[in-house]
Amino acid sequence: MSSAAEQEAVAGAVAAEEGRPAAVVNGARRKAPGVPVWPGTPVPLGARFRVGPDGVAGTNFALWAGGAEAVDLCLFDEEGKETRARLTELTHEIWHGFVPGVMPGQRYGYRVHGRWDPWTGGRWNPAKLLLDPYARAVDGDFGLPPEVYGHVRDWPQQHVADTVRDDRDSAPYVPKGVVVHDDDNWADDRRPKTPWADSVIYEVHVRGFTKLHPGVPEELRGTYAGLAHPAAIEHLVKLGVTAVELLPVHQFAHEDHLLRKGLRNYWGYNSIGYFAPHAAYAASGTTGQQVGEFKRMVRALHDAGIEVILDVVYNHTAEAGELGPTLSLKGIDNRGYYRLQSDARRYADYTGCGNTLHVVQPHVLRLITDSLRYWVTEMGVDGFRFDLAAALARSMHDVDMLSPFLAVIAQDPVLRRVKLIAEPWDVGSGGYQVGAFPPLWTEWNDRYRNAVRDFWRGALPDVRDLGYRLSGSSDLYAWGGRRPYASVNFVTAHDGFTLRDLVSYERKHNEANGEGNRDGSDDNRAWNGGVEGETDDERVRALRRRQLRNLLTTLLLSTGVPMLVAGDELGRTQRGNNNAYCQDNEISWLDWELLEEPGWKALFDLTARLIELRHRHPVLRRRAFFSGRAHSADGLRDLAWFTARGTEMTERDWYAPAATLGMFLSGRDIPGRDERGAPIVDDSFLAVLHAGDRPVSFVLPGPPWAERYEVVVDTSREEQGEAPGVEHPAGAGITVPGRAVLLLRVDG
Repeated sequence: MSSAAEQEAVAGAVAAEEGRPAAVVNGARRKAPGVPVWPGTPVPLGARFRVGPDGVAGTNFALWAGGAEAVDLCLFDEEGKETRARLTELTHEIWHGFVPGVMPGQRYGYRVHGRWDPWTGGRWNPAKLLLDPYARAVDGDFGLPPEVYGHVRDWPQQHVADTVRDDRDSAPYVPKGVVVHDDDNWADDRRPKTPWADSVIYEVHVRGFTKLHPGVPEELRGTYAGLAHPAAIEHLVKLGVTAVELLPVHQFAHEDHLLRKGLRNYWGYNSIGYFAPHAAYAASGTTGQQVGEFKRMVRALHDAGIEVILDVVYNHTAEAGELGPTLSLKGIDNRGYYRLQSDARRYADYTGCGNTLHVVQPHVLRLITDSLRYWVTEMGVDGFRFDLAAALARSMHDVDMLSPFLAVIAQDPVLRRVKLIAEPWDVGSGGYQVGAFPPLWTEWNDRYRNAVRDFWRGALPDVRDLGYRLSGSSDLYAWGGRRPYASVNFVTAHDGFTLRDLVSYERKHNEANGEGNRDGSDDNRAWNGGVEGETDDERVRALRRRQLRNLLTTLLLSTGVPMLVAGDELGRTQRGNNNAYCQDNEISWLDWELLEEPGWKALFDLTARLIELRHRHPVLRRRAFFSGRAHSADGLRDLAWFTARGTEMTERDWYAPAATLGMFLSGRDIPGRDERGAPIVDDSFLAVLHAGDRPVSFVLPGPPWAERYEVVVDTSREEQGEAPGVEHPAGAGITVPGRAVLLLRVDG
């Protein structure tokens, strides 16, 4: 952050230049000035508007391009006319220069000169305009005509097409970086700083969440401003979630095979600008205004007590493999940014997307960590979920938990303080790393997902795995000082069936994607209740709603950090599409009219009630693993497991086929103390999970476990209003309906 005096000088220069108040600096498109390039500085990287020598306002440009022979800065005016200026200063492989008079809103790009030699990995081509990797804003969208490719895309012999250089100018067909002035120090922001153990994450798509929201003004729907609107935030607050995990909001591009079919990349896992908020999600403009709009969204969510976590894709870029387009890094220094095979024409692909960033390289590691720090310190976000994080943890080839990336994160004073979530796998050999990330990290726990799905569809051979998952997955995370909240528990995610589809379809129905239904996972672990897809059979529909209640209740009673997917709480369907990455339409958007239907409104109410119950009871959000040992003379343990007979589970019981499991959580043996140093004491609970289709008699454990039990949740009921207040004496046999969860509060 510049000094106050420098900020004042910059604001004054902007005001004098534009003839308007100094506070209004972003968004103006400026004509490219015909001025010399002064030496400038190699740091910081990117385009930074500031006061230069003699108090002259302008922009410093700095680009790392290690193997390049020359770099041209290209400035574009309102009509798209290009003015080029050679950056002649080179410091530690960074080309740099200060251009006086370049103001916020100026559009720009680079042309990088070097040897075209694909056989050794060199793919320099100055005919291609390149996006600055550090651009703070991007104006325009990526189409992928032939001119955007560094090679001749339509060369007759496709097996050598990537070796034939295409000399057509790509500038008319690619978006431009935008100079942005940022003087926001976030002094008035109040981050929620929710502890991990108290967190409830809500995975949400910026566009899809509000695109059909009737309470959001039409011009704001599908934008950052739409998500910041009180009507959108009201739903989050009523639900009770503590954090939104936004699907990718880094500037991304659409893949060629989608554009050819008239489709677009909806999820956004195809990043090309790691500092720029995706321009298509902005309601206010794309020449810098998107930056301010994103910040206002973060502030609004913070004011509501909700953290903002970004799903980030640093493992690969939108440039794909050797037959992909030349948009940025490929043309700046292909060998320096990407992992290449021994045949340097080819890319090492641990991501399934054509390329893998070479994170071991210091400048690549710097790009990623600079980006992360920027989003925390200047954009206000509270954490990150790393897509295919195992790819980032690879040293040379193997996944290495002592890799440079993980080591740098662990010692960084900014990044080690925010929430870090790993998707702990990639598609390469040895890439599955669930439970292996170091103590600073939490992880998506797909073993939780699989066990819970299998239990409720009757596919678990026994309940051993379910016991581990319900109690925090100590078999995976009880090492190195890790805690139960290392496990991010989820039943559904953006990738796969929605929760409603999980109980309505057993097979994927991805025909709308145009890939012959070959895309998407075939391992869905789903059960449709006997009918594939939507049905008018009310018996099947009621069963499916009950299964939804079972899955949500299981998730929100489990130890660890629960993650919900936006819309699952109100019965959103994707019509059986389990890979809706290219469906920017009603298939993916939330249907808010569902809340007007009694059955789905009841599902929302139950979800909110369970989250509120979780917030109120620390026994449901433990900060340490259960010991399973008695901590008092009466033999009461912090965790105990029971059969339907009311007896504690034996070794034989754990290995026997079973559809019923009782879990006792003691509220008087919670490790740790509150903020004032007092012991943490809570109610105790008994959760009974029964996946069988017929009712079962369950004997309630007697002393020392309890004297009486009060029903708190009964998922066999559509409405929960009648459940509280129903009491049962210890030792009594109660009837648990088929496919149901009972949560009982212990008395005595």
